[in-house]
Amino acid sequence: FGADAIAHGATGKGNDQVRFELAAYALKPDIQVIAPWREWDLKGRSDLVAYAEANHVPIPAAPKPAYSMDANLMHVSYEGGILEDPWSSPPEGMFRMTTDPENAPDQPEVITVRFENGRPIEVNGVAMDGVGLLSELNAIGGRHGVGRVDIVENRFLGMKSRGVYETPGATLLHHAHRAVESITLDREVHHLRDELVPRYAEMVYNGLWFSPERDALQSFMDTVQERVNGEARLRLYKGGVQVEGRRSESHTLYDEAVATFEADDVYDQSDATGFIRLNALRLRTLAGRRIEEGE
Repeated sequence: FGADAIAHGATGKGNDQVRFELAAYALKPDIQVIAPWREWDLKGRSDLVAYAEANHVPIPAAPKPAYSMDANLMHVSYEGGILEDPWSSPPEGMFRMTTDPENAPDQPEVITVRFENGRPIEVNGVAMDGVGLLSELNAIGGRHGVGRVDIVENRFLGMKSRGVYETPGATLLHHAHRAVESITLDREVHHLRDELVPRYAEMVYNGLWFSPERDALQSFMDTVQERVNGEARLRLYKGGVQVEGRRSESHTLYDEAVATFEADDVYDQSDATGFIRLNALRLRTLAGRRIEEGE
């Protein structure tokens, strides 16, 4: 946009300041960053309110909140205040996106989610764009109390922080996506993907979206997801999500003829004997050595 400066309202203790500024510097190395919380040494929200009043900046008149809240299409996050004590329960009435699981419908709801190249494209057979799809899943998951998360995270700056989150739609996508991956991805590719997912998440969490390592890892992830085509069936009930089925018409690696426990003409069970003996070789060698050494 041709800007030569950016300003943000992130505090000096959070991760957001790192994310905003690393992204800004990656896109424009000489950009000026204005961070009032740090530059004016505001210690907390009470300081912010006092500054606004002293400088005649209008702010909503409201009682001091018991916690802070940030929201977007993906989630609502709650931090600070009463939640800073990791033993304190979230206050009644705090949650905005999800019904209390105890008050959720007494009848389960079954839904389907379809993916194409790893991207969700349909809910219950209806094609939707990304915003519409996530909004629909938020509504479905929210009324069943799905997607409440209470964690203590390790911030990039080194401190631990407790956060409570609501993310109903993303929770449903996570379960459905993993279900379709389970029948479309090769075992070793799937294992490698699982090993790299925490590293990828850490990069994004730490604000390294525009880093060369994230770009490189993205290429791998995109290649892996080319096979993730199919749909999953989920059962939602009082805060829980259960995968009830998964299928792929084009890329399944699940072969019922091989997987069956009944008689088949594909798999020779006697082959397992040699496979097991070869894999047991090092264990048998170690066991024999221990016996010789009197262990």
